[in-house]
Amino acid sequence: MDLWMDLLFGNDIGLMSMIVLAVLLGIGFFFIWLFVAKSREPDA
Repeated sequence: MDLWMDLLFGNDIGLMSMIVLAVLLGIGFFFIWLFVAKSREPDA
């Protein structure tokens, strides 16, 4: 586990890649939630 932590957070490239992955996951979950919320609304 220490090896992975060193690879991910030991340099700026690993840290930036983890930040990008987290942001992409957040955007993906937001769009999934938005789609589910819109599909629940009754047609007006």
